[in-house]
Amino acid sequence: MSAALADSWRTGATKELERQKRGARAGRLDRGVRSRYGTGSDDPPRASVREQLEPHLRGLHAHCYRMLGSVQDAEDAVQETLLNAWRGLDRFEGRSSLRSWLYSIATNVCLRMIERRPARVLPIDYGPPMDPHSPLGPPLVESTWIDPYPDSRLGLGEGLAEPQARYEQREAVELAFIAALQHLPARQRAVLILRDVLGFSGAEVAEALATSAVSVYSLLQRARATLDDRLPARSQQATLRSLGDERLSAIVNRYVEAWARNDVDALVEMLTETATLAMPPTAGWLRGRDAIAVFLGAAAFHGTPSWRLLACSANGQPAMGIYLLDGSSYRPYGVTVLTLQGDQIEEIDTFFDPSSPRAVRSPAPGMSKLTSGRASRPRCACRPSRRRRTRRRRLSRGGRRRALPGGRCPRCARTG
Repeated sequence: MSAALADSWRTGATKELERQKRGARAGRLDRGVRSRYGTGSDDPPRASVREQLEPHLRGLHAHCYRMLGSVQDAEDAVQETLLNAWRGLDRFEGRSSLRSWLYSIATNVCLRMIERRPARVLPIDYGPPMDPHSPLGPPLVESTWIDPYPDSRLGLGEGLAEPQARYEQREAVELAFIAALQHLPARQRAVLILRDVLGFSGAEVAEALATSAVSVYSLLQRARATLDDRLPARSQQATLRSLGDERLSAIVNRYVEAWARNDVDALVEMLTETATLAMPPTAGWLRGRDAIAVFLGAAAFHGTPSWRLLACSANGQPAMGIYLLDGSSYRPYGVTVLTLQGDQIEEIDTFFDPSSPRAVRSPAPGMSKLTSGRASRPRCACRPSRRRRTRRRRLSRGGRRRALPGGRCPRCARTG
């Protein structure tokens, strides 16, 4: 080989190597993105990046919620994570998986947020129980309390996230688990979630937190000891599996019907002797069946209010959206999350927030009319779809047909 030919070959090989390195750094989210979409731009196509990130979004949101205890804070953390990931594409060299890289960014975003605010808690961890004869105190600032997490946002499967994980995915969003996590120092919390919930290896956790494997092991041991002391002996997932769908549905229906009838005695019968009732954003909470009975009779059911509860699910536990009659319509009031012990209720956490029912709403069949505060008239099967009606109105300029008396269809005069 001549010297000129050798120099030419080396120059071409060097350029090709540099091109491959640039492609690996900027387009590692999709190994074939450069060859598939061309190399005229230094940035990988946004559509391809979105496709790569989409499967991780719900898991990232649940991870940030575990770290922060707040749905809104978790949303902010996920947005910052995605922004940092997009800006850092050039630094992603593919030595770790995309999943590991994203969770590393999200964890560090959460750690910075934790530095700027106090840990969130439930009222039972905030102070002593209140006198059941006393009125509820004023609500405290929103950033004090743990939020309920809507199961509709989880998108999590059953069982473990990875074989190395210690806790089930749904178990790791139960209220007791989230409350226990908030008592851990931030880095212990991060290590435990990454290792025992998400199933990352010790080396991956060490790389995410820029520390050593020995330090990770030490933090993990201390975090596990604290969590074992604070968590109940049996998770809610294990309790729900032992009850089965039919018995669980019966418990929820009894609770809903008791509230609809303002029946204090029926509610108290469902409670354990040591049951608790907490009502964030107020700091007040109650312990014991007798105390809860006194409070419900004097406050919640005083003056014969009309309550309606819609069964849903939050934090992997049975829950209800609460609606209170206001004039002629039911208005959102809050969300109740139940913690069960066998077939009895051990904890009632009622979050007074009108926006909460809409966030966690999954109404039981036939009760969806209550969620908007007014009953919606069902559409008759003979009526055209909304798109066809709109087009027909635009063509005829005749406006919308008025309903006949009694809610009858103006087309066929049938009811409904």
